[in-house]
Amino acid sequence: MAENYQRLISYVEEIMELNHSSASSLVVIKENEIILEQYCGYHSNSVSSTPITETSEFNVASARKSYLGLAVAFALYENKIKSLDDYAIDYFDEYDKELLANTTIRHLVTHSHGLHQKDDGTLFREFDLGKGWAYRGINVLMMTELIKRLYGKSFPELLKERVFLPLGIKETAWYTKPNEKLVQVIDSPNEVATFKLGSTDDGSDSNLHTTAREFALWGNLHLNNGFVNGKQIVPKKVIRLATQVQNPIYKDKDTPQNGLFWYVQDTPSLKSEIGERVPEGSYQILGITGPTLLVIPKHNLVVAKMYNKRYNYGGDNYLHYLREFSNIVADIFK
Repeated sequence: MAENYQRLISYVEEIMELNHSSASSLVVIKENEIILEQYCGYHSNSVSSTPITETSEFNVASARKSYLGLAVAFALYENKIKSLDDYAIDYFDEYDKELLANTTIRHLVTHSHGLHQKDDGTLFREFDLGKGWAYRGINVLMMTELIKRLYGKSFPELLKERVFLPLGIKETAWYTKPNEKLVQVIDSPNEVATFKLGSTDDGSDSNLHTTAREFALWGNLHLNNGFVNGKQIVPKKVIRLATQVQNPIYKDKDTPQNGLFWYVQDTPSLKSEIGERVPEGSYQILGITGPTLLVIPKHNLVVAKMYNKRYNYGGDNYLHYLREFSNIVADIFK
């Protein structure tokens, strides 16, 4: 098994080098125990940068959607949102009714809504409802605002009260100011890395930072259906809502499948970021800065991987390398 562990470590560090990331972290949890932990590189590509350790906090970019997804699952479970098939216009009266038309909450949380936004903020319809899939930002902003309205607090505040504090998560936060634990992000190999912070900590900005350990613990919470350390921290149904396939049935069978923002492995699809050898029922979330969180219930396994380089390796072929990583994990731990 040590040889297999080294295979995974070597792959993660090879992609780090190829993509000009200055840092990588890898944490593997199996049967609720950390069985592999590896830290490599530095907080920045600048001279005399701080080495990466278990306390280094990475910007996880779009992987923050998995946190929003759990908040949406709470709202469904508690009937604040009555159904995924509720019309969005019933919750968002500030948007053009004709444009939103029959858009549902289900469309918004599974990237099947077809809405897009111009540089000036104008919304337009990119494709018909449920007839396509596109990773856009407007649905995330809409659902972030909706949770705030429904609970009278931001979804980060909601999660802190209900999940982070009971779980003992202390190094996961939406940062507005730099500190020595934050890993800076490289936009270009020829430029010095910078902090990716937000103007607010209400979840509307892409400024969530966390350690590889706590990222893995977030995945392990889901793997265990909310039951951790002898306590049901999150109701099982809430976790199931977030991590089971929730999208409409697509005509194109190669379209990615989603739960509440999570990618879910159903029948393997070519446009999915999850490799074809990963078991059905697995789920994953990633971000443009390189974080990946893969949960494989069949193997009682969670893998958290971190980088600090904007854009995943591979250019237009980036999905190949994301799928390759998850396939390697599936092969090693099957």
